[in-house]
Amino acid sequence: MATDFADSEFAFELRTCRWAEREWPPDGDSDARADTAHIVARQLGTKRRRWDTIILKCNPDSLRQRAKFGPKRLESDHLHIVRNAPAEWAYYRDALPHPGYPWRYVREAIHEVDDRGILETRKKGNRIEIRRTWPYPDWCERIVAIENKPDLDASAARALGSQLEYDVAMALADEVWVATRQTGERVEPVLLEDLPVEAGVLALDPDTLEADVAWYPRNLGVDEPGTRILERPDDGAHGSSAARFEYVDPQQKADKRLAIAERAYERGWRSFVNTMRPDCRYFELQAADGAQLLPHCGATGACQTAAKCSGSCPDFQPEPPIWRTKGWPLEGGPGKRLKALLSERRRERRPGVDETSHE
Repeated sequence: MATDFADSEFAFELRTCRWAEREWPPDGDSDARADTAHIVARQLGTKRRRWDTIILKCNPDSLRQRAKFGPKRLESDHLHIVRNAPAEWAYYRDALPHPGYPWRYVREAIHEVDDRGILETRKKGNRIEIRRTWPYPDWCERIVAIENKPDLDASAARALGSQLEYDVAMALADEVWVATRQTGERVEPVLLEDLPVEAGVLALDPDTLEADVAWYPRNLGVDEPGTRILERPDDGAHGSSAARFEYVDPQQKADKRLAIAERAYERGWRSFVNTMRPDCRYFELQAADGAQLLPHCGATGACQTAAKCSGSCPDFQPEPPIWRTKGWPLEGGPGKRLKALLSERRRERRPGVDETSHE
């Protein structure tokens, strides 16, 4: 693999995703991997916290049932409907719990899920009656969050420490980890940093995709109330100021976890081209280990990132129109094909998704 892949923090993140897709869980238990399915996504979370990598541990049978609802995510208002829709026809206000917002928004959401073919509706007089098409499965069993810091210096460790403290207190994920570059030292330097003991530490070689667990994480209380840290004292380690925080109801956490899982199901981690310009003549995908495809720029000779690969890049040149008519589909050239290739690979991780549907 090229050196720029190994030296790029963005590429390290993609390599972590690929490692997790192949090797999770990291204890070498091949039976555990055979009995479960894992979905890996990146750059997901809440408005207060975004994780670099997310791993969903799924029940394979339930995951196939989830595929009946299509490859696109279900928003929170859609989940409210499909999770509570009755097996027999019923007036929607009688069948669904009160959503906490006006019913007119529920009616709009009912029409949206009906258009997607995942809910049955009919009019009886002036009333809208609903009936479920399939029961919504409990398909996501665990959520694992990973922060990727290939080169963890002191300043980065301080920032990361406060983020992990938030994760531990909130307990939105079942486990939190830090993935850092493997150094080969007897004690990995990351273990000497002031990080929460509840967080696991993974030492990864991005070139070989070999990893060692330097510290195992603790299971967090996802079924218990979470503590959301709102403000930290700024008068030093031994100051007398108190932090401001609030408690988060377990049901609210469960709803948020499911919303995150739905977004991860739709996006995966190979969707990085959606924030880049694959229609540039210099954009290409290079194989890192004979299997994983990483974005590469032919003009700069470096691994691409979303910040660099944009229309404002001085080296950006649109694909010549002739590329789109010689051996390529008329609706697009090589860039279109690269997006389709990554989309196909993403779909392979969603067993049961209809191959004729589109993401």
